[in-house]
Amino acid sequence: MADAASSTSDEVAQNAALQRAVIVGMQPGQATHVLQEAARYAKLLSAPLVVVHVDVTRFVTYEDPDGYVHSAPIDLNLEAGVAEFQEVQAEADAALGNTGLTWTARQLVGDPALAIKQLADKLDAQLIVIGTRKRGIGESIREFFTGSVAARLAHRQHRSVLVVPLEESVPDDQPEIWTE
Repeated sequence: MADAASSTSDEVAQNAALQRAVIVGMQPGQATHVLQEAARYAKLLSAPLVVVHVDVTRFVTYEDPDGYVHSAPIDLNLEAGVAEFQEVQAEADAALGNTGLTWTARQLVGDPALAIKQLADKLDAQLIVIGTRKRGIGESIREFFTGSVAARLAHRQHRSVLVVPLEESVPDDQPEIWTE
């Protein structure tokens, strides 16, 4: 998977500088403590941080032998994915701007677990950090059909996956986790 706006040679050079990075998956409006936790581990591991947004409205059509990814939209509204990535970049810049940490943002396309796994392979990432899903019936239905990104990452590659809770924990005496 490649940056939305980078050429193949730019990506190769950037990937060389990002070897052994910590990767964090982000969505617009996601709790900032997921990003903060990823930054903490990047510092502990003396590694660069790669903030990743996966545009699920696009899919990979094919990948050139040199690694350049060609994609096509599921929906003709291309601006939605661009706007989401810009929002993720702005949130990351606000949270990481004064940390002194080496970081970059990437937009990938397609299935989140597979896209993040492929990037982790290219960068020989040390750790993948993601947030838990939000509570609610809509997210439960989505996860039923697509599966848990965390579980799919944990079972389809060899790196450690740190799953950071997005919300307050559910009390032990509450029988249902998702009450909506």
